[in-house]
Amino acid sequence: MNILIINHYAGSPKHGMEYRHYYLAREWVRLGHKVTIVAASYSHLRSSGPEMSGHMTGEEIDGVRYLWLKTPRYRGNGLGRVRNMATFGLMLVMLKSKVTGPGKPDLVIASSPHPFIIYGARKIAGAAGAKLMFEVRDLWPLTLTELGGISPRHPFIITMQKAEDIAYRVSDCVVSLLPKAGPYMQEHDLGNNKFVYIPNGICLSEWKRAGRDDGDAVDGGALSELRQANKFIVGYAGAHGLANELYTLIDAAALVQDHPVAFVLVGQGPEKEKLKQKVSQAGLKNVSFLDSVPRSAVPQLLASMDILYIGLKKEPLFRFGVSPNKLMDYMMAGKPVIHAIDAGNDMVFESGCGVSVPPEDPRAVANAAIKLINMTADERKVMGLKGQQYVAAHHDYGVLAKRYLEAFEVRHDVIPAKRATQSFRQPSAQL
Repeated sequence: MNILIINHYAGSPKHGMEYRHYYLAREWVRLGHKVTIVAASYSHLRSSGPEMSGHMTGEEIDGVRYLWLKTPRYRGNGLGRVRNMATFGLMLVMLKSKVTGPGKPDLVIASSPHPFIIYGARKIAGAAGAKLMFEVRDLWPLTLTELGGISPRHPFIITMQKAEDIAYRVSDCVVSLLPKAGPYMQEHDLGNNKFVYIPNGICLSEWKRAGRDDGDAVDGGALSELRQANKFIVGYAGAHGLANELYTLIDAAALVQDHPVAFVLVGQGPEKEKLKQKVSQAGLKNVSFLDSVPRSAVPQLLASMDILYIGLKKEPLFRFGVSPNKLMDYMMAGKPVIHAIDAGNDMVFESGCGVSVPPEDPRAVANAAIKLINMTADERKVMGLKGQQYVAAHHDYGVLAKRYLEAFEVRHDVIPAKRATQSFRQPSAQL
């Protein structure tokens, strides 16, 4: 069948984040379907943007047809970003006939975070006689009011809330990365039996191939020294921001200085220098900081550690669940995980691949580390294997792509897949 994905921030290996829809689209192409991704020409998430010519430019990446709609650049979260959103929504409506060609879509997937795309997506699906799926990766405007502190009475929030309610009402199906969001959506006009949970994923084949040629990317010297000193390594790899609860991890390190354990924090972020200062002022000798490594070197980096830590600040918004990509990397590494997140779901508990503790509790993190260290190597290995098996069963993009198709098929007659060997006719570079 012909699948059209509308995601303002969609990316690719060529342009950078986001990757979710690239991986899903690639799986659908392998199954014989034709897939088009429509995205804005500018996103703050991408490392590079497409080369634009006119209002719409097309290109093909790994068999997936991309259509880039020209939108203005912006900085931060002010009026420039709002203008970018509005422009993308307007372009969808204005260019709907060009977006759908060649061939009408059988399925239109409109992906948030912002719900304004529902207006253009609804018109496109209606004109094509296609089924409409609305995908919710973040609950907007709720995220802006609960985390951002914006008043629910703000005109922008009221406008966004109206769009969200319309999206739930008119869509044939609502897919969410948040497993517990169904009841909230039903309060905002989502009909019964429309909710489907499809989490974030991981490409198992790429994960297993990664790291083969990146031996020099991991700081083996620092890690080797810790090994030679017979230290258990508790590792963290990722952004160093306030939300990641790394101050709790450092406070936990202070509580276990008499144990043979070292804490290694890998990555960059706005809080890194402050974290270093905290370690220095406390005189901690069991905490080290390393620079970021390439994505391809992450498997090798995680393999050099014994225990992996993930934490998030305690926020009411997490009651709907979370789907952190970092956690899937940890689980694929086959290492026990200390999970300090209070959310509506808990992959570590569900899989049995580690220890879950309350967030913002250094004593609980320290006790979890000691508990895992006191286990036998075989016990830790079994824990790690459970994590790998869980991700392979529930989060491989091949599995998730099929779940999407199943959600479509129960709401529509099954449409035979079209041969993926058919090439896409590229749109005119100048419109």
